[in-house]
Amino acid sequence: MSDAVTITGLGLATPAGLGTDASWGGVLSGKSAAATDPILEGLSVNMSCRVPGFDAGELLGRKAVRRLDRFVQLAVWAGRQAVADAGLDTESWDGPRVGVVLGCGMGGAATWETQHKRMLDQGPSKVSPLLIPMLVPNMVAGQLAMDLGATGPNLVTATACASGATAIGVARDLLRSGACDIVLSGGTEAGLTPLSVTGFAQMGALSGRIDDPGAASRPFDTARDGFVAAESAGIVVLERDADARARGAHRRALLAGYGASADGYHITAPDPNGGGAERAMRAALADASLGTSDVDHVNAHGTSTPLNDESEAKTLRRVLDGEYSVTSTKGVTGHALGAAGAIEAAFSALTIEHGLVPPTANLDTQDPAIEIDVVHTGPRAQPVEVAMSNSFGFGGQNAVLIITAP
Repeated sequence: MSDAVTITGLGLATPAGLGTDASWGGVLSGKSAAATDPILEGLSVNMSCRVPGFDAGELLGRKAVRRLDRFVQLAVWAGRQAVADAGLDTESWDGPRVGVVLGCGMGGAATWETQHKRMLDQGPSKVSPLLIPMLVPNMVAGQLAMDLGATGPNLVTATACASGATAIGVARDLLRSGACDIVLSGGTEAGLTPLSVTGFAQMGALSGRIDDPGAASRPFDTARDGFVAAESAGIVVLERDADARARGAHRRALLAGYGASADGYHITAPDPNGGGAERAMRAALADASLGTSDVDHVNAHGTSTPLNDESEAKTLRRVLDGEYSVTSTKGVTGHALGAAGAIEAAFSALTIEHGLVPPTANLDTQDPAIEIDVVHTGPRAQPVEVAMSNSFGFGGQNAVLIITAP
């Protein structure tokens, strides 16, 4: 395809590990990253999945701690890693031809809560003048552009838990249109604050298994009862395949298809018939010029919630033919909300590259209503040429990516 787009760089900061290799090793281990979170002490749900070993002062400098919310810190670090992985030189690239499209669902939740408390306790004069620049979601794309000298199109997508996948789809279109030669894309989220987590708990979205956090995120399991909230950042470097070939880049995988839709059904619950998800899956396959029997592997949205997992499984059975493996890496990472689609697209590319499907953590007894081949217990060696990565968000917003071998 003359308009094929390739992934040439990956940067990951996830609860499975800090860095792409560490994150990949973590999801292959099948060990959940969920743990009791001291910041959430005293709440009805006091567990989360945090990125291990991320010290912004050490990794980005002391100024970043003062001026950037954690959702931006994670993205800037991951962006630098992705650019280095792609073998690109930010000093010599043509900045106006480099775009940034990132997904984020919540923005600077930690900054908002911290500064609100300061205003209540100490008065308005003590609120930081950096409050707004630190909390608004668009600043993550702006800050990454400033950090790397990427001065082309710059935007943030917000489609709840589909945000990261939506961003990658939009970035692909910028390359195909000729507006950019390189796009840094993906998603970031760091909303593990008392108020945000309480909001999810109050709506019944979170697992209540607080006495055993490591077993709480259990996609497709008969005993699943909700997700574990997580933070993450995942950045991919996208280029037109012809350009990547011309410069001798490491072509990790092709971004072959993108499909999006809306359920038009409910503010939080998925359409039980999966109509919107089905439209997005079929649109992504059509965009990639692939058939329903061509998919070898699915990185499922698989949130560990009773409604989502069953609806997604039934939709996959209705849409796809042939044999395909399914995993939900959220069993290890928890649900990273606006970053989830990005890190899972990266895991799909790594599955293709390494011929290994990560296991779904904590899948002890598969729900009999979920009649799909879910990988569990340990990683499965499997040649994968075509992978589907599903992301569905509150508001019924769906985004599906098709990633193929280069």
